Amino acid sequence: MAAKIIANLIVMGSGILARAVVQAYRQALTNAAKSGVAQETLQNAARRAGKVMTEQEARQILGVSEETAWEEIIKKYDNLFEKNAKNGSFYLQSKVHRAKECLESVYQSKGEGTPPS
Repeated sequence: MAAKIIANLIVMGSGILARAVVQAYRQALTNAAKSGVAQETLQNAARRAGKVMTEQEARQILGVSEETAWEEIIKKYDNLFEKNAKNGSFYLQSKVHRAKECLESVYQSKGEGTPPS
């Protein structure tokens, strides 16, 4: 008999708690919409997503100059990419890859072409 009462209390208590959490979440969304926090967060996310790596930044990451041949850029890329794959960070590895992609598009737009890598 006591177990049944305790079980009912637990079930009722969890139902009340679930309703309170849902109501608090709705209120938080309403408050965020009123203060403009939600809109600001979306704008910041769009701003960050729109950032593109510049040629200068890509050259700094790979440690190359404007006169560097494409073959040398690939060697530097391979070296940095492998170092970060073994004992570096995924973030740095990603930056190295994005730098190569950026310079690849620059070389292609200049008409210099890029050999297969």
